[in-house]
Amino acid sequence: MAHKFVIEQNKAGDYVAKFKYNAELIWWTEGYASKAGARNAIESVLKNGPAAPVEEA
Repeated sequence: MAHKFVIEQNKAGDYVAKFKYNAELIWWTEGYASKAGARNAIESVLKNGPAAPVEEA
């Protein structure tokens, strides 16, 4: 699979949700105290992202 979400623990011990495409890091979230928090962030992107408007500066 070329793209995937990954939950990793950072140096501070927080959990971070990351989106990778072809092993390249595209974006990541803030740190969460639990894996459930990071998973909720992913679920929010999956739910709300497809309908989000695109803004260009």
